[in-house]
Amino acid sequence: MAHSFAYAELNQLEKAMEAAHTFFMANPEHMEMQQNIEDYRATAGVDTFQLVDREARRHLESYNAGVKHYEADDFEAAIKYFEQALREYYNEDMECRALCEGPQRFEEYEYLGYKGGLYEAIADHYMQVLVCQHECVRELATRPGRLSSIENFLPLHYDYLQFAYYRVGEYVKALECSKAYLMFHPDDEDVLDNVDYYESLLDHSIDPASIEAREDLAAFVKRHNLESELIKSAAEGLGFLYSEPNYWISYGGRQDENRVPSGVNVEGAEVHGLSMGKRSPPKIDRDLREGGPLLYENITFVYNSEQLNGTQRVLLDNVLSEEQCRELHSVASFGYEGRVPLKSARLFYDISEKAWKIVESYFMLNSTLYFSYTHMVCRTALSGQQDRRNDLSHPIHADNCLLDPEANECWKEPPAYTFRDYSALLYMNDDFEGGEFIFTEMDAKTVTERIQADEVIAILDQEQRGKHGLNINPRDEL
Repeated sequence: MAHSFAYAELNQLEKAMEAAHTFFMANPEHMEMQQNIEDYRATAGVDTFQLVDREARRHLESYNAGVKHYEADDFEAAIKYFEQALREYYNEDMECRALCEGPQRFEEYEYLGYKGGLYEAIADHYMQVLVCQHECVRELATRPGRLSSIENFLPLHYDYLQFAYYRVGEYVKALECSKAYLMFHPDDEDVLDNVDYYESLLDHSIDPASIEAREDLAAFVKRHNLESELIKSAAEGLGFLYSEPNYWISYGGRQDENRVPSGVNVEGAEVHGLSMGKRSPPKIDRDLREGGPLLYENITFVYNSEQLNGTQRVLLDNVLSEEQCRELHSVASFGYEGRVPLKSARLFYDISEKAWKIVESYFMLNSTLYFSYTHMVCRTALSGQQDRRNDLSHPIHADNCLLDPEANECWKEPPAYTFRDYSALLYMNDDFEGGEFIFTEMDAKTVTERIQADEVIAILDQEQRGKHGLNINPRDEL
């Protein structure tokens, strides 16, 4: 990030844009940097400039290009880039493994107290090298600056290719790629159906049994499985902890509707576009329900999840009275001065409790919904600075993951509130233009804040409560 500012100070705006773009690719939640890119572009007077990510990895760039062509139904180009991505992947795998040949350290080891002999030390070193090489699978599936790897990354290449080859009429290659994918997920029903269908399209002179999984992957998987067995068997004898990760999570599937149905003739398949349903999403440990009671009178139901084009969504009106809205609206003025009337503080607390109960009831949750935090936001449009503005007042984001639009991923990593399941927004005025709320396609420290709020309100209740109930002096402040 410092490089972009330094280049800007030197008036090297193209380099500043590239440095800023590189930072933004690794930190897609950093909306300020995105604005900096636009500012540099405007200052330089350049409408179109091909931004280059200086930390981009070749195989990831080719993979992204393949996905874009695939989604545009340009299957010839998609095949070109996916095949290129695989060649680059296997080359970078060799480089990654070579870099593992140096000294290694396991965090669990007590190296100062290590008393192994020469043979034990040699075996120890090479097993650590082997673990590092085994982890190259995760390294190559992780974008620069990210902590989480792309789920099911290597298998997805073959999943995309099997359908792309089918669409261009290369059924043997489609079958090879399908069988390659099954080496990772042998029970995938969609791909098993595809195999049956592709075999039915082969020329009668070709024996389907003679067509095997792609050689490049077969050798890779054989080595990977052998490494896994070696590491597991050595872990006990050499005294280090090792748990084999699930490198090929099966629900990281293509997010398209291209599935070839078995038992369908070619003409019918072509006419209907082969749109037979998406892969199943990951299973979660709670039932997604909605439509429970709203608990309070006067609340008006507006839209449910289906009408809002998603899941676990609801739009309600009249949650607060006009008087309550005005009271809370005035809190913003006091907040600037660092003073909040006790009456307003109590109202703020009670309304946040109300929102919590509504969410818990409407979505019929089986477990208790706990607060992360509650806060009030006031946004004011600056006079004279709104002309020709089309930027967002708040960036598109997800609360519990880091949205990465370029990768079409949302990473469950800090600083996102990864523990959060539900968010509720309560609008207290509508006398403004713009500011529409939209949905788009693709630590525990904060808990103590709510506990502190509970304790403060409880203390205030005890201090203010008289014989006839709660009695708040409107002049009292918090």
